[in-house]
Amino acid sequence: MNHATFYKNKVIWITGASSGIGEELALQLARAGAKLILSSRNEEKLYNLKEKLENHNQHYVLPLDLANLPNLSEITAQIIEVYQRIDILINNGGVSQRASAVATTMDVNRQLMEVNFFGNIALAKAVLPIFQKQGSGQFLVVSSIAGKFGFHLRSIYSASKAALVGYYESLAMEEAKNGIHVSIAFPGKINTPISQSALTAAGESHGQMDDNQVNGMPVEHCVSEMLVGLAKKKREILIGGKELLAVYMKRFIPSLFWKIIPNQSAT
Repeated sequence: MNHATFYKNKVIWITGASSGIGEELALQLARAGAKLILSSRNEEKLYNLKEKLENHNQHYVLPLDLANLPNLSEITAQIIEVYQRIDILINNGGVSQRASAVATTMDVNRQLMEVNFFGNIALAKAVLPIFQKQGSGQFLVVSSIAGKFGFHLRSIYSASKAALVGYYESLAMEEAKNGIHVSIAFPGKINTPISQSALTAAGESHGQMDDNQVNGMPVEHCVSEMLVGLAKKKREILIGGKELLAVYMKRFIPSLFWKIIPNQSAT
């Protein structure tokens, strides 16, 4: 499917747009002719990104902190005032983890769930009435391969990404009658700076690029696959390299999964 045909003039809201997968989504969607709402906490990076985008004057910067969303009705009203509609919400914003379950404080557990799950679904609930009124709309939810199975140093991150799956599968069933579609993406090892901002047990930034990210799939390829899947309205979009074999191994040969995966490096 031709991206330019599907995404041209679509109004698309992207969270976590200032870096990594979110930034690359913005670059590729702008080239395809979409009109973008760019959200993250880093306002300066968002404006710098906006200036790099094709047709930069048709895009809108909307700074947003997923851990603190007190005025969502005002935020969605801003978008409708500018664009009159929202076609796609890409819920990509989130934070990873690099700490054992026993060492991670409950404050950090709650912080990760607030950003990765509660902030995410709060945006969905804010946009849902707009989609219902339009009789159309799409959600692209960026989960993770860690949403398919738990892994070392990812306990609460994995839990938050798995929680998204349960929530959005339920929402998809309920809203199909209203012309609303949900696609859930499961990226594996992708070359992005996600490990740098991952939280340690005490809630500090991990501050380094892990080998799994350095040697991961180029982010351009990841996003291209994601956008093909979204355009096709695929329910699940698995993206990555040989690490995706673990998803099928757990499903079909669980005994082998439990022999191999615990021995893989967490970083």
